[in-house]
Amino acid sequence: MKWGLVFMALLASGLVSAKQTYGTVSPSVIRSIYDGDTFKVTISEWPAIVGNKISVRVNGVDTPEMRGQCDREIKLARKAKKHTVAFLRSGEKVELRNVQRGKYFRIVADVYVSGENLAESLIVAGLGYRYYGGKKQSWCGL
Repeated sequence: MKWGLVFMALLASGLVSAKQTYGTVSPSVIRSIYDGDTFKVTISEWPAIVGNKISVRVNGVDTPEMRGQCDREIKLARKAKKHTVAFLRSGEKVELRNVQRGKYFRIVADVYVSGENLAESLIVAGLGYRYYGGKKQSWCGL
């Protein structure tokens, strides 16, 4: 509980830096999965204002967008989402490691399920590429 209050206070004050990390947390519930690299969780140990239905962006990977620019991207986005759904359901423990504050009031984190890295799994499956900011590549011209 103490960690959540500190995070909430820093988040609200704007003193949290996007480069600063805040450890590891296990969500109590995965609420929804939007696409291959974005989903919502509830973290019961955090206050509801920051821990209830908060978006998580998977660090280190970019996947195709559900509202893609071409049919190929949309089809790949659906595959990436299915992959992420199966991956998050595959193990007993989901961990958000190296938690950071991202854009749009969301969490950016390395996502692990039973010790396996989601970003790496998406990349190996050909459903994502390494991404750490900057210009994104097109899924339509590949």
